Amino acid sequence: MTMRYRTLGGTGIEVSVHCLGAMMFGAVGNKDHDDCVRIIHAALDRGINFIDTADMYSAGESEEIVGKAIEGRRDDVVLATKVHFPMGEGRNRGGNSRRWIVKEVEESLRRLRTDWIDLYQVHRPDHTTDIEETLSALTDLVRAGKIRAFGCSTFPADEIVQAYHVAERRGLQRFRAEQPPYSLLARGIEASVLPLCQRLGMGVLTWSPLASGFLSGKYRKGQAIDLTTGRASLTPARFDPSILGNAAKFDAVEELAEVADGLGCSLPELAVAFCAAHPGVTSVITGPRTMEQLESLLKGASLTLDDAVLDRIDEIVPPGANLYHPDGAWTPPALSDPARRRRPLVERAAG
Repeated sequence: MTMRYRTLGGTGIEVSVHCLGAMMFGAVGNKDHDDCVRIIHAALDRGINFIDTADMYSAGESEEIVGKAIEGRRDDVVLATKVHFPMGEGRNRGGNSRRWIVKEVEESLRRLRTDWIDLYQVHRPDHTTDIEETLSALTDLVRAGKIRAFGCSTFPADEIVQAYHVAERRGLQRFRAEQPPYSLLARGIEASVLPLCQRLGMGVLTWSPLASGFLSGKYRKGQAIDLTTGRASLTPARFDPSILGNAAKFDAVEELAEVADGLGCSLPELAVAFCAAHPGVTSVITGPRTMEQLESLLKGASLTLDDAVLDRIDEIVPPGANLYHPDGAWTPPALSDPARRRRPLVERAAG
């Protein structure tokens, strides 16, 4: 296997096309720290130089594991982490405010056992904080040498544009990368986010190439599914075959499995190769829990898909289509808050 590398946006930093995601290291996944360290070392030895984690993964435990693993190898690793979700009880312990970012970056640096973070990402939008406040704090961290560059994760296209223009007007540094969900079953970012990032020269790290496990090959049509274990236990509604909306996913998986069989590869290998094939994608995050899963995912690192295969995939899942809502952790307030979608009753009655 020969690992490929691409430049992360306009940063000049070269990263492997496959990024090791550390979400499953710690309490929510692999609780054996030594085994997690072995997995990280195996990934580095296979040519991966890019590791992505977040402060909230297992309440900081993931960052601690990554910190242990990269000691003595820090200069060879492009290290990314994220900030936004609450850390602990109490007020002002989450979000995108200057107050929280400046405090929490120090905690991440401590857990990661490093003096700097290569890519510090805002994990989700925060509509209680002015984007200028966030960009200003991140710009100051770059100037202080705490971080080398910063990016956003799962931001809608309009909010990426807003952040870009605010940075330009205020003389602040801008988001250098976006980290959106992207898979064979969730292609929504092809419509606007990916083209926008290409126009703005932003790097793109995609997450959940296996559609939260749906493309792992474990969940197939007509087979019994245990909703109490593994990924299914975290979000059972995504895998429950009795839910009508899941039928299209199960049907698509069967057709995609046939494509994989025709190529002589596994469904996960096809899934990872598909994400890497888009010209707007810099790196594909894969988050193994075990060494076996790492080896399985890395098999797809050398797989390339020709036009005929990509055309067949387009027939199964049309470009820009989402067969499920890919982000289970955040919904835009414009959708989650009914008051934002309804005029005042008095005005409606008067009209």
